[in-house]
Amino acid sequence: MNDCLFCGQNEKPIFFQEKSIMIKKLMKFPFENENEKQIKQISTGSSTIFLFENGKAIEYLYENSFQKPHKIQIENIQKVTVSYKNEAILTKEGNVFAKGKDINTDIYKKPKKPKKSKKSKKYCFWISFNLLINFKSNAYGIGSNQYEQLGFDSKTLPKTKKPILMMKNVSKIFSGNSSKNVFLLNSNQELFGCGYNSSGQLGLGESTREETKINKLTKIQNIPKGKIIDIQCGSAYSIMLTENENQNQNPKRKLYSCGYYSNNGLGKNENTYEFTEIKSSLFDNDYILDISVGIFETLILTIKGKLIAFGQNYFGQLGTGDTKNQKIPIQIELPKLRFNEDISNYHISCGNQRTFLYYSPPSFSNLEEDLIKLFERKEFCDISFKTENGEIIEAHKLILEYRLNQNQNQNQNQNQIEKLQEIISKKSIKESNQIFEMIYSNRIINSKLYYEIKEIINLNEKIEETIKRIYLNENENENEKDFIIERKEKQYKFPKLILIMRSELYRGMFLSVTNDTSNKVTDYSELSDKSFQIFEYWIYSNQIKNGIQITKEIIDEIKTGIDYFQLNQTNPNLFDLLIKKFKNQNQNQNQNQNQNQNQNPKSKPKPKPKRKSKFKKKKIKPKKNQNRNSNQN
Repeated sequence: MNDCLFCGQNEKPIFFQEKSIMIKKLMKFPFENENEKQIKQISTGSSTIFLFENGKAIEYLYENSFQKPHKIQIENIQKVTVSYKNEAILTKEGNVFAKGKDINTDIYKKPKKPKKSKKSKKYCFWISFNLLINFKSNAYGIGSNQYEQLGFDSKTLPKTKKPILMMKNVSKIFSGNSSKNVFLLNSNQELFGCGYNSSGQLGLGESTREETKINKLTKIQNIPKGKIIDIQCGSAYSIMLTENENQNQNPKRKLYSCGYYSNNGLGKNENTYEFTEIKSSLFDNDYILDISVGIFETLILTIKGKLIAFGQNYFGQLGTGDTKNQKIPIQIELPKLRFNEDISNYHISCGNQRTFLYYSPPSFSNLEEDLIKLFERKEFCDISFKTENGEIIEAHKLILEYRLNQNQNQNQNQNQIEKLQEIISKKSIKESNQIFEMIYSNRIINSKLYYEIKEIINLNEKIEETIKRIYLNENENENEKDFIIERKEKQYKFPKLILIMRSELYRGMFLSVTNDTSNKVTDYSELSDKSFQIFEYWIYSNQIKNGIQITKEIIDEIKTGIDYFQLNQTNPNLFDLLIKKFKNQNQNQNQNQNQNQNQNPKSKPKPKPKRKSKFKKKKIKPKKNQNRNSNQN
């Protein structure tokens, strides 16, 4: 069951049939098929795409009469992006499919030809980070350049139907629901922007607000201190989310905005032409988990479970229960959520005057994604490295041992960590972070730095193989097994990090807002010995252990455990693996029985040899032939 709430405009497309065009309070979203897999992502602009954990997606088109979702005929979808009348899809194989005006590359569904009109508009096409950045960290743009949002003069380049190189050494691309401007962050954490600037939404300062179009990527000066987590653009404003980089302080996030305030989600009562902080008692002493910017509205979700909104509210898209605009932050009444204790896995998606709040835990199908997120969880760090300036970077020893070249000799592994420390000691804090990001993410971010560490790390080996090695070698990393599972008066130790990767229950337990990482004990006494062996082996290997006979009783037992411990988000699904093995097991048994029956004389007598061949060698007397003929007649 998916946990998804909606408010805002209920037309173009229609989400709720026989309902008002305005949904003013958050309501449970009516999925056509309640058996859909878990939501992975919702992206909404004019249309809306729901991406599910199984790599399939459905789309609600921008048509007033269209009332049913359209299944997108693309497999293994990794990410989707919808802006104003433009859509893009990235597959796990690295293919990008797009549709929209002025786009003609890998179109997965041809858009209707627009009617010729002098008033017709052309829209820029933008895809968020990881879609238009190739392995060399180059950023590309495609589509209309009417507002010079591709970083070129619109007179010489009004539009492009093929991707065009904008900038090299790019770390992230930020855009949002705006089709008129864009921000790019390079590998040195320098921020650049280009495009429409009529309201000062690029944050370039008051002196540039009369320059309505910026046709070159321009460096943004006086940006706030801290790591830039996200920037999203509305119609006439931009919102920035940052986090402090001081390792000695608790993580804290701040919001900044620039642009025009009237009826917009700026969060202030005045215009601002540089990124300035949005201050509010609602989130100043809280931790911001997620933000989303629509065309005219901004919504914020905090770790204490508060939903905060400001901006335009003509269709009730703020969820306040009315249609009054809110220029400063206001808290929204939030209904009881399915996983209230795990608020960190809820996300917001704002689009064309509509808002979605949905539950989407990190993908279990890619453990590298989980490791990158765990890299920022300092409470699990147990090893420190010093940079050239004496700054400290904390890391997870167990994760490093996943990635460092493994050897049966434990001293050899220790030497690899010492070599890593030697490399880090000669690097800056930024280069050190890039090194750790490569180790955690299993991808090359900086080829120069990778060349220095390639002898001690292994980016080719799957995490599943190294995790299973820990399980099979019981004495290895025993100190890392810091969580106790108890069953039938026996205790079993597991590393918390592995349980976090496998179970939503443990993820919520260890990564909760209380940060309680004590050694809690879980009772698995209801599982039989065989079921627990299957469960234990699967946690480490994501596979079913060979040599165990699967029965219906075991399947029922483990199905109950899957539901309780919330393991159903994994890919491949443990229950699906059991069913598949059970079917194969029965097929093999049937085949063996048939073979045994063919070979066993008691079950099926051997056919008697034909006597015809013997008669051919003998002379047949005429009398016998006559008798045979008479018998036949």
